[in-house]
Amino acid sequence: MLRTAFALTLCLSGVAQAQDLEALKLDTRKNALPVLPKVVAMMQETVAGKGAVAAIPVCKEAAPQLLREQSEKTGWAMSRVSLKTRNQAKGTPDVWEARQLADFNIRAANGEKVETLEVGEVQVDNGKPVFRYMRAIPVGDVCLKCHGPVESIEPALKQALASHYPEDKAFGYAKGQIRGALSVKRPL
Repeated sequence: MLRTAFALTLCLSGVAQAQDLEALKLDTRKNALPVLPKVVAMMQETVAGKGAVAAIPVCKEAAPQLLREQSEKTGWAMSRVSLKTRNQAKGTPDVWEARQLADFNIRAANGEKVETLEVGEVQVDNGKPVFRYMRAIPVGDVCLKCHGPVESIEPALKQALASHYPEDKAFGYAKGQIRGALSVKRPL
């Protein structure tokens, strides 16, 4: 009888934790994800009005600024990460993020829609609990101008990218692939 009660307590605890994780995911989505469409809209507007070379500062400066503003508003660390970095100083994933990105690639290869790929879990960071969340960022049409196959990138754009990102590895993508992910670390 005591074992059954203990097992039931563990089971109920697991259900509560799952509900808490889902609540954390929902809240994180609500407060973090709105940044992504803003970045895409800025890129589309700039590329359409001024060309792809003029859009480099949007991706390099304006997008991180939007993430910083949202980070300040929420108190959460937010960044864009990728296995094929363009800006190593800002986009290199840590071990957990790299594992999640690799898992996203496997899940996408098995048929999951890239735009729905996400993960969230509670971890201990420096002795304190944090919620880690990632959401895949799919390659869209506007992304292909700078991140598509190397041979399809215009020479002037290639030169501008090389001057901004001398160790750039973020080429060779096709529409719908995983470009990277939005990564969030929030204290609990």
